Amino acid sequence: MTELSIPVIDVAALFGGPSGARDRTDEALMAAATTFGFFTAGGLPADVPIDRESRADLLRVFQLPESEIRPLWRQKFASLHPNVYRGWFPLQSGFLTSKEGIDMGADVAYGSAVVCSDDPLREATPLPPEDSLPGWRAAVAHYYRAMESIGRALMRAIARSLTLEERFFDPIFEKGLSTLRLIRYPLRTDLDLAAAMNPDIWVMHRGTRSYITGTPHADTGFLTLLAQDGVAGLQARHLSGEWLDVPPAEDLLAVNFGEVLERWSGGRIKATQHRVIGYGTERKSIPFFYEARADAQIRPLPTEPADSFEPFFYGDYLWQSTTKFVEFKGMQSLRKPLRG
Repeated sequence: MTELSIPVIDVAALFGGPSGARDRTDEALMAAATTFGFFTAGGLPADVPIDRESRADLLRVFQLPESEIRPLWRQKFASLHPNVYRGWFPLQSGFLTSKEGIDMGADVAYGSAVVCSDDPLREATPLPPEDSLPGWRAAVAHYYRAMESIGRALMRAIARSLTLEERFFDPIFEKGLSTLRLIRYPLRTDLDLAAAMNPDIWVMHRGTRSYITGTPHADTGFLTLLAQDGVAGLQARHLSGEWLDVPPAEDLLAVNFGEVLERWSGGRIKATQHRVIGYGTERKSIPFFYEARADAQIRPLPTEPADSFEPFFYGDYLWQSTTKFVEFKGMQSLRKPLRG
């Protein structure tokens, strides 16, 4: 029996014009999307900054002293702070998920033009001062725009595979709600407390006992593009139920699909559960969640029955889904829906 493994796809042809190579890449991408719901992408444009030096530049934020991180905390963790959705989430003890980091929105690339004070999903991102991390803001903006270009190319490939015009999805993502997140999974020091709250924290994988540090879940939106630091731990759940290791290669992007895209594609594309397990080594990663605009109305595709599902505003769906996660719980009432 052939051992299952996450596909590795060279996506270079997606950044050129029509060709046989692009057609074959579209087919490989769709095959991965409809079976694994996960793949790793190589052959990225040379200016995509996922090399070790570029990633280290972004991850400098974790070297800041606590006194400079606390002003970035979200309102859930610092009640007097105005930022609800963007900003820093500190480490919380006793949960299956054990991580800290910062969520940044489109304003890091496009400025105040994409900020809306009436919607926490479009609030300004609190950032450390430029003199604390010289050049960091420019590196963040460059990375954000590069990930948008990758997301756009992948969604065009999906559109072609769904027999849609290849730019069909472009308008809903234009200066949307995409999130650039920097994450640190530290060595766990709360295992006894976490195990008392949830014994499922301990898992066996290929004969090795490991702990959960990122709770199993499926992403809510469209695409997630993840740069890793070479440390193993990310796993995707195959349709068979088996947990598969996602290669942590530093020169690849791990790509997975979200629940909205699964619904939108009539269930063809799979939103796959994934988790992070710990091996006693700190892990850092950089996920980019490619998201639509808050006011983008998601309705059945022209290729699907018109009554497949009730149309909805993406912002309403995202807020309802996001506030179920531990770092957002209790914040549900802080946003007024566009509908209802």
